[in-house]
Amino acid sequence: MKKVLFISSTGGHLSELMQLKDMFNKYDFHIITEKTKSNMYLKDKYPKRVNYLVYGTKSNPLVYPFKLIYNCFKSLFFYLKIRPKVIITTGAHTAGPMCCIGKLFGSKIIYIETFANIETKTVTGRLIYHFADLFIVQWESMLKLYPKAKYGGWIY
Repeated sequence: MKKVLFISSTGGHLSELMQLKDMFNKYDFHIITEKTKSNMYLKDKYPKRVNYLVYGTKSNPLVYPFKLIYNCFKSLFFYLKIRPKVIITTGAHTAGPMCCIGKLFGSKIIYIETFANIETKTVTGRLIYHFADLFIVQWESMLKLYPKAKYGGWIY
């Protein structure tokens, strides 16, 4: 069975990612997100299939770079442990390093640009667009910004 990694930051990105849960049974899946009180239930719901990165927002610019670097190393550790053939993500910053690592090691990258953006690119989307094997937008208007993307419609 193909190993698939589902990764996103917490909050709305994770909510979008979890809309794909019907796919979990079709693959040897794993979920990675940021560790917050609101998503600790995932460990119980999907035993041995969930790992957490450090929660890191840009709200504290002095601490954020250190959290990002730490998450890069932790992502490398998780990647080598899981060895996914495919990485599916809805963003954001937490997913960027994993997608870069995955691409270097030959994983297929599927990026779904967030539902929240109708007219602007996300930072992670700008980065991953250049090397994603499949880049999906949820709004047709986003095809103007990402001409090689595929319109997939809303996840919700």
